[in-house]
Amino acid sequence: MLSLSRRQLLKMAAAGSAVSAWNFPAWGLEADLPYMDRIGLQLYTVRNHMAMDPERTLQAIAAAGYRQVELMSIDSSAVEIAGIARDAGLMVHSAFMDWRAIADPTAGGVTSVDQTVELAERIGLRHVVFGYIGQPQRDTVDKCLAIAEATNRAAEKFRGAGLRLCYHNHSFEFAPGSGGNDGTMFDLFLKRFDPQWVEWELDVFWAQIGGLDPIKCLQDLQGRVTQVHLKNLQAGTGVITNEGQVPPEAFKELGAGVIDIPAIMRVAQATGVQYCHVEQDHSPAPLQSIVESINYLKR
Repeated sequence: MLSLSRRQLLKMAAAGSAVSAWNFPAWGLEADLPYMDRIGLQLYTVRNHMAMDPERTLQAIAAAGYRQVELMSIDSSAVEIAGIARDAGLMVHSAFMDWRAIADPTAGGVTSVDQTVELAERIGLRHVVFGYIGQPQRDTVDKCLAIAEATNRAAEKFRGAGLRLCYHNHSFEFAPGSGGNDGTMFDLFLKRFDPQWVEWELDVFWAQIGGLDPIKCLQDLQGRVTQVHLKNLQAGTGVITNEGQVPPEAFKELGAGVIDIPAIMRVAQATGVQYCHVEQDHSPAPLQSIVESINYLKR
């Protein structure tokens, strides 16, 4: 069984303590990079550890210096996870919903939009993230148009409950022609999503590997991006718009890839982004990776 011993947890804390956020005066954080007072971690990064030992995993995340976590799902178990996270001193503002509630609502076992609203209120969320679309649900322009309309309807429901809906990109949205006459699916969604209701959570890795400049994306979408996923891309990786073809080793710690993460964070601040969450989809040692990434930001 995968579990964190007390010794491992203390080792994690020691790894971050030399430059931990709470050992710096507030002005030191402000003078370096923005968002360090609320830097988040998307829990998908440590999904295997969370499945085995959520309490100690969340304690290790807090010990490393993260200030909040973004939940992987909005369901009954998320209510408990959010409570454990807050007990560990972590804020919980954002979580991923069941994407099928918007893109494939008649599928079996789907947590509906209405159920998601109720659960999100119980958890105490501010942001709900629509974070994926399966290939069969996005393989025609008509399906994409229907998803855009359903996203707007869902976003209006969330806003009525005091919640904000964000769309999180991968790289499939940037495939040439995927949006028909609108260009790419990304272009189609930009045009069709109601900017009053639908916000964006820009994932800079997926934008970069999809062939875009994530800094330019932030600038072009000023006022529409409220959250950012920070992750880095291995040098020499070409453009890949099929997310299933991305090799695991392409996902790197924040200081170990080709994306200028500090520049991303500064542009994010200038363009109105509220939260930044570190994420690394694949790592042979996720707990070590999250320490390496946050220590890079602290330096």
